[in-house]
Amino acid sequence: MKEKNTSLIKITRIPGILYVIMGIAAAFGLIYVPSKIIVQGNDAATATNILLNEFLFRTGIVSQFISNTLFIVLVFVLYLIFKEVSGYHAKLMVAFVLVQVPIGFLMETFDITCLLILKGEIMKTLDSEPRLDMAILFLTIHKYGMITIEMFSGLWLIPFGQLVYRSRFIPRILGVLLIIGGIAYIIESLAFWLFPEYQPFVSRFAIILYSIGETPMILWLLIKGVRRPGISHPN
Repeated sequence: MKEKNTSLIKITRIPGILYVIMGIAAAFGLIYVPSKIIVQGNDAATATNILLNEFLFRTGIVSQFISNTLFIVLVFVLYLIFKEVSGYHAKLMVAFVLVQVPIGFLMETFDITCLLILKGEIMKTLDSEPRLDMAILFLTIHKYGMITIEMFSGLWLIPFGQLVYRSRFIPRILGVLLIIGGIAYIIESLAFWLFPEYQPFVSRFAIILYSIGETPMILWLLIKGVRRPGISHPN
């Protein structure tokens, strides 16, 4: 048992590191790059920024490939840690991620298609204005697709939170926070599709909730590791 617990302690450092790198890559592609490229309400300026900052635009796409790949590795490491807590919930957690990741890869093809259209490498017969409209269409599809992915970002956190709550080696409160964060992701995604006029308002609160949900879990995995079953620890 001692050898098994030691192994668990070592392996839980890995998801913490993966989580951080994955989050940095995702934030770069989803927040930083769009902030430098997208001009709200001005498609022509957005297109110009894409062409003038082509390398930055491409690095945003690559960062999402990296993030999604690390996500697969992360969830399988978590599966190894938690499968004995509940095989059902561990498999459900993996299933939601394996549905989400291919959608994420697909969404990035829309961004690269947008770039190729603007550069005139495909759809060469289009005039400048139809070309701009078509490129922005692909960019918009990518945006809507990423909002859809938020649903799965929430769904995987719920069984993850249940696993943490049921485990004897991580504080239950972290599981509760993960579940709350997962619900926040789902509500934000549904608000966009059902009540778009309220989505900006919902997003302000959702961001707080899912940040509170995931950040403590990441810090615990990085700093504390797994709490050994059967050994009491001071709070």
